[in-house]
Amino acid sequence: MNQPVGITGMGILSSIGDDLSTFSISLRNGKSGIKQMPGKKEPDLSVEIAAEIEKFSFLEKLSQFKNVPEEKLQKARRLGQRAPFVVQTSIISAVEAWKNAQLFNASPASERVGLIIAGQNSTQNYQYNLISKFRENPEYLSPRYALEFLETNQVGILSELFDIKGEGFVVGGASATGNVGIIKGFHSILAGLVDICLVVGVVADLSPLDIQGFINIGAMGGKKYFNQPEKACRPFDTQHEGFIYGQASACVILESELSACKRSVPFQAEIKGGSVNLDSNSSANPNVNGERKAMVSALKQSGLPASDVDYLNTHGSSSPLGDKTEVEAICDVFSSHTSDLWLNATKGLTGHCLYSAGVVEFIATILQMRDGFIHPNKNLEEPIHKGLKFCGEEAVDHRINIAMSNSFGFGGINTSVVLKHGAVYDAVY
Repeated sequence: MNQPVGITGMGILSSIGDDLSTFSISLRNGKSGIKQMPGKKEPDLSVEIAAEIEKFSFLEKLSQFKNVPEEKLQKARRLGQRAPFVVQTSIISAVEAWKNAQLFNASPASERVGLIIAGQNSTQNYQYNLISKFRENPEYLSPRYALEFLETNQVGILSELFDIKGEGFVVGGASATGNVGIIKGFHSILAGLVDICLVVGVVADLSPLDIQGFINIGAMGGKKYFNQPEKACRPFDTQHEGFIYGQASACVILESELSACKRSVPFQAEIKGGSVNLDSNSSANPNVNGERKAMVSALKQSGLPASDVDYLNTHGSSSPLGDKTEVEAICDVFSSHTSDLWLNATKGLTGHCLYSAGVVEFIATILQMRDGFIHPNKNLEEPIHKGLKFCGEEAVDHRINIAMSNSFGFGGINTSVVLKHGAVYDAVY
């Protein structure tokens, strides 16, 4: 029988909080990070609002960590000081997660620790900004560019920083990338390949070209509420018009029960099941059957009935078709239980963080479980479905025992994860 797998550490850097504490406070208060883009994009774009990480200083953030070995901080400085923004943010969220899991106090066997980078195309803006200088003088290009435009650069840097020598790789799944990374880390531990797995949801640093591409396909909103950016992201509201781009780097430490017990570190939540499936679709439109299958499969793996789930962190992208499709799938899976099932959408506060969205929302789910609340569903003034139990404009105090978190992505990729509250072995402590 497989031993339980849980979360022993988390870290986050986002538009609404640059660590776990500030992120949790922002969730409870319903704080939105969506604003006019602080840096003017060239050329002008038809949508210029987003939830970006602002005023980020890698060295300043690194210096704020307390009770982290100085040799680790020095190594992080060396590895990250000249690295692209996407790598620097990953280092910050990973150091917080490693510290949160009390791994700086332990010496886990390097070969029993794994690393999964949940991110794809994360260096698009880095590359875009080099093009003009490259055209002027190709020899200007840094010798490190051949390493830095690859996602495996993150694998190399983080494995060196934390001395990880177990399995390590990069996963992609469009907007479902974060959940894919979590589920693959979960499977690695269940298979006995590693005891601990660091899963990093990589920040999406979109170039103007990428942003305009999303606008042209009709996926990105923001035109209707251009002068009121905090109102632009409206998951499950009749006035939704598309997702709003957000940025966050998010990291979780997954660990087997035996490993965590040996270190006397409790689970912050336990993963009960996780599912990834395809709906055979190369277009951008969602599929109700694929979404339904992901939720049903995750529940089947967990051994729990749908009626045991008391909270669902939706994909909730604020896309009209996406929201409508997810509501239909939720109603199919949970049937009469929907009247007792709390729902909200973290993207209403953080924007759509794309590759890291699944990890961001996984962390948001665990923080709500830990602190006993359901965060507000921002801008939900007229729900598209009146029979569902959406949280409104104010947070609700509620103890969550069993939660589900959904992420769906282009390419017909559907994912769902089921979580159980708290430590599974309280009696040990």
